[in-house]
Amino acid sequence: MIKKLMSFAILLMFAFSMHAQDELTSNLYETYENYKESSIGKRRIKHADIQPLIQKFKANPKFEVQKVGESIQGRDLHLISIGSGDSNIFLWSQMHGDEPTATQAIFDILNFLDAPEFNEEKEAILSKLKLHFLPMLNPDGAEVFTRRNALGVDINRDALRLQSPESQTLKRLRDSLDADFGFNLHDQSKYYNAERTEKPATISYLATAFNYEKDINEVRANAMKVIVYMNKIIQNYAPGQVGRYSDDFEPRAFGDNIAKWGTSLILIESGGYPDDPEKQEIRKLNYVSILSALYTIANESFKNIPPEDYEKIPRNDRMLFDLKIENVTYELMGDDYILDLGIFNHEVDLEGHNQFYYKSSVADQGDLSTFYGYKTFDAYGYKIVPPKVAQVARIENPMDLLKDGVAYVKTEKPEKSAFVHFPLILVNDAFKLKSFRLQPGINPTFFLEKEGKLTHAVINGFLIDLSKPLEQQNTGNGLINGK
Repeated sequence: MIKKLMSFAILLMFAFSMHAQDELTSNLYETYENYKESSIGKRRIKHADIQPLIQKFKANPKFEVQKVGESIQGRDLHLISIGSGDSNIFLWSQMHGDEPTATQAIFDILNFLDAPEFNEEKEAILSKLKLHFLPMLNPDGAEVFTRRNALGVDINRDALRLQSPESQTLKRLRDSLDADFGFNLHDQSKYYNAERTEKPATISYLATAFNYEKDINEVRANAMKVIVYMNKIIQNYAPGQVGRYSDDFEPRAFGDNIAKWGTSLILIESGGYPDDPEKQEIRKLNYVSILSALYTIANESFKNIPPEDYEKIPRNDRMLFDLKIENVTYELMGDDYILDLGIFNHEVDLEGHNQFYYKSSVADQGDLSTFYGYKTFDAYGYKIVPPKVAQVARIENPMDLLKDGVAYVKTEKPEKSAFVHFPLILVNDAFKLKSFRLQPGINPTFFLEKEGKLTHAVINGFLIDLSKPLEQQNTGNGLINGK
């Protein structure tokens, strides 16, 4: 009887603890804008953009800020620490230069930790834990918005040779902190989905394996438990949009080795979210879930979570397109065929790597019934119509041209640009329209016809409803001298 009462009491305490954490999560989400760092609102942030923020925290007595290394090109690497607890928690971001979502979230978290609100919850975290943030491990890659560092090395595959100074800094910090938990923060392609669903893998998690056998010891099990809790949080705001990254052992990777060295490693991948090209909603989800994870680590409530629940999280899959057109009729050599089209809207960086434009391609065609799209259009009964070219002195209203089946326009074009902000493709006087042939790799620019009437345009991979004003649609951009 006594044992039953004790078990009931433990369950009751766990239920109260989880209720308190759910309430914290809700409050964090609702008040997020109060702590969001507005100076870094775009993904293409650079080392210089975060230096004023680092100096702000360096001048704040709540925080300890240290220069802990330099990149190959001489950019400083900083560690920002706060808390008085015995348990070290190490969080690092942007070891790939073009993966900045969590870097932004780190500064949101630091703002939260500095603010006067949520005193009780912050005291619970900071009295038990000491938090260490390295917000940008690969500033040289960030400068040109590319994955690798200036040596051309993937830092996340340099845990054994330690060829790069950035890798050496990460290893030295891991060893000196001997952290109980490590948060390895990344971005992944927006084309990942939760397995066998149309849902994008907005957030994906991994409790990294420490050997080829994928054994589960206490260190790895603790990472799994915290991930299960974080997944529960994300489900409140992006239901079904969580994936589980492959846990195949990679002996060169930092995450796998850090788990081997005794730190419970939680890898977080920020993927895609509908109509969120700058990943600001995903940034918010990082903020909420990481803070909530720190709270459950501090009060140790995660220990009651069954690690086997980790395997219930759907696997990451890669079956998404930006646009999927289903069941469209395509005429070739006098015969009609029914095809599905999968289209990618590729980002092309502008000079300076601060902004981008879209240049799209047909990624695949045929039977794509096992694939999904951020936007899906069932074109059953619609027929593909090749685009036309026209010459005009001035473009007054792009929609007038589109309704006439014109996609390519000979007109005075802007200088020193590869794109325009409206959905037409500008060409020079010598341009000749080739015969239309639908195949993977081409720029998807054509029209859809139903019952003899043009109804939609696809310009540079963006679907346009010709019955609606352009300003009410996401029409992407057009190209100049597009091919």
